[in-house]
Amino acid sequence: MSFFKIFGGKKESAAPTTAEAIQKLRETEEMLIKKQDFLEGKIDLEIQTARKHGTKNKRAAIQALKRKKRYEKQLQQIDGTLSTIEMQREALESANTNTAVLTTMKSAADALKAAHQHMDVDKVHDMMDDIAEQQDVAREISDAISNPVAFGQDIDEDELEKELEELEQEQLDKELLGIENTDELPAVPATVPAEPAKFRSKPKPVEEDPDLKELQMWAT
Repeated sequence: MSFFKIFGGKKESAAPTTAEAIQKLRETEEMLIKKQDFLEGKIDLEIQTARKHGTKNKRAAIQALKRKKRYEKQLQQIDGTLSTIEMQREALESANTNTAVLTTMKSAADALKAAHQHMDVDKVHDMMDDIAEQQDVAREISDAISNPVAFGQDIDEDELEKELEELEQEQLDKELLGIENTDELPAVPATVPAEPAKFRSKPKPVEEDPDLKELQMWAT
């Protein structure tokens, strides 16, 4: 037979949850604090009683002081009990917090595991390699499209630049000389320029015919 059966005791009940234990401790703290307030009131009352009797009734005054001492001792015990209960409650609250955190973390780990259940790391790497390869292909296609194939690619760019430099140098030479480079000489004037008046020769006088002069005289 078990110990409980021999003495007629009850079986040990299941342990309370952390939240239930914390609630019980808080209730106990509240009860002890009320007991403290009660004892402090009693202590004040006994002090007043001792002062009231004083030396007039020494025996009553001493009894009041004795009761005050007992109340102070009980108050001191309650203070120690409250300290113990407070530490136990804080430990349970910390444990309760840790339990909640661990529960949440386990749920998150299970969710993450379920999310990765149908994923293969090697397949993911292969997929990323395929994506990178397709990006390279797309880049090569874009480069090929943007390259003007068979549109003036047979022209030597260096030769064009050389010709452009020659033209620029020729224009610069013309600007420096201030004349235009022409292959034809100036045309020769078609008419002879007239001589100045001072250099012109006077016309010679016409010699008169003697016979013609005699005929003119006869006619008049």
